[in-house]
Order: sequence, then C-alpha cells, then structure tokens
Amino acid sequence: MRAAGVIEFGGPEALQIVDVEPEPLGPGQVRLAVQAAAVSPTDTHARSGAYAGRDPVKTPPWVPGMDVAGVVTELGEGVDHLEVGDLAMGIVVPFGPYGAYREDKVLPGDSVVRAPKGATAVEASTLPMNGLTARLSLDLMGLQPGQVLAVTGAAGAYGGYVVQLAKADGLTVVADASEADEELVRGLGADLVVRRGDDVADKIRQHYPDGVDGLADGSVQDALVLPAVKDGGAVATVRGYRGAGSGRDDLRFCPTLVRKVAEDRAALDRLRQQVEDGVLTLRVAQTFPAEQAADAHRMLERGGVRGRLVLTF
Repeated sequence: MRAAGVIEFGGPEALQIVDVEPEPLGPGQVRLAVQAAAVSPTDTHARSGAYAGRDPVKTPPWVPGMDVAGVVTELGEGVDHLEVGDLAMGIVVPFGPYGAYREDKVLPGDSVVRAPKGATAVEASTLPMNGLTARLSLDLMGLQPGQVLAVTGAAGAYGGYVVQLAKADGLTVVADASEADEELVRGLGADLVVRRGDDVADKIRQHYPDGVDGLADGSVQDALVLPAVKDGGAVATVRGYRGAGSGRDDLRFCPTLVRKVAEDRAALDRLRQQVEDGVLTLRVAQTFPAEQAADAHRMLERGGVRGRLVLTF
C-alpha cells in the first residue's frame, strides 16, 4: 500500500513513496480510502526525526501526517455515526508507518466525523488538527465573553482558526499581521490588527495599556510576546513552552497538546457544524500529488504559506 514517508530521517528530499502494510480494522474503528492529507509544521519535524525518541515504532518507514479526509470504506463494530460511502475527515496521532500520508487509513471512530456539507476532501483535510488545537487553546484559557485575546501568527492555520473561534465565543481579538496579511486577518474577524515584529507586545500595549487577558501564541514568540499579557492572564502555547526564563510567574501557561483531544468526537463535529454555519473558513493554499510530498514540505519550510498545503491520493 502506497504512502509518502521516510526510510531515513532528513530534509524534504528524504520523503518518498514507500510501501506500508494495510492496517487491520478493529471494533470501534473506521477505515478511510484517503483522498487528501494536509501538511503541517509538525509533519516537517516528524520527517526530520525530531520525535523519533518518543516513537514506539523503531523501524522504518515513518509516515508523517495528522489530518486526513476520504471516503469511509469499512466500519468496525460499534461505530454508528458514519456510513460506508460517507466523505469524512479525521485527526491522526501518527507513529511509525501510521501517519496520514497513506492511501488507506484506519482510525478510532471518535477521531472521525463527516466532512462539512459542500466541502471537498481537500478542504475538509485542513480542519481537524488545527481546528481542534485552536479549540483546545481557547478552552484551556477559559476567557469569558468581552475579554481580550491576542493572537500571534494570525494568518496561519492555527492562528486563523483561533481568531474565528474566539470571535464566535464573544471575545475581542487583537492579532498581528504583516502588511501583506493585514486584510486577510481582518477578514477572519480580528477587531484590531497590529504589525507583526519583535515589538508586537509594545504595539498591543499601546492599545491595551493594562495588557490583554489572554494570548494564543501561534507564531511561537514565547517570552518575546509575554509582556502583552496582563498580570494573571492566560497564555496558550503550541510547542510546549511553559514560561521558562520569562520572569512571568504571574501568568497561567496552557501548553496545547492536541493528542489529548484526538478522540473528542463532539468537539470535531462541532467544528464541522461551524464550517457549515460560516463561522470557520477552510483555506487551501495548494495541492500536491502524494509523489510530490517533498515539494510540499519545501514550500512550507520556506514560509509565507497562507492556508494549508494538501497532498492528494
């Protein structure tokens, strides 16, 4: 069975089409004929070997990918929220050969829901991982309607979903953006946009002198942006940062680890509904056949991608 993976960890050139064994289907599981798998920064780290030490599978190939969409071809015992033939999307917690970049994928039933009505497989594949991560960040911070949230990396996939979900939650959103991305970020719903850069915390404080109530740090600025947050505020991080060396013991850090909600079917299905309701926007930057996965990784690592790159099978 075809997959895009690596035999040896390395740069984008390490990605190749590899042969993987079919995954058996067990009770409570779903089999998808994969049509699309979105590409994320986490995938590039996996390809380079950054997570090899925690991977329980120690032999190649290793297959990246956390987002998948395709047609349901088989249902395990006890799965009753899907039917064979449904176009569905799911989140993958990858290890060894079991990431999303493969033409047939078995997942826990609670990691898979129907794709939003009217969405293609390519579009649907852009939602699960970043959408759930954004939702978890907001839930961990626990801000109340009317409070102020700052978002860095707002033009990216995670940041964009945070902006849209935060607005739906009734929060006031201040977001950073380059000049080229300002219109995009405003279109996502940000109430205030400041120019991105090393001084973004100062720019935010110019508008909110006491600081903001919360921060979703999508661009991983860590300590550089913490001065924007008021004493006692909440900070959601996406690379495990917990404030080391920041001197801000007064802040509540919320590392957002999406694997903790990978089987939260209700949360994933709510995201589906919010797409159908027009709350969330599915953004596809470009598609690549799976054979060109290396090119997709190169493009992502060059930066400046707006929307998701997606592999097609």
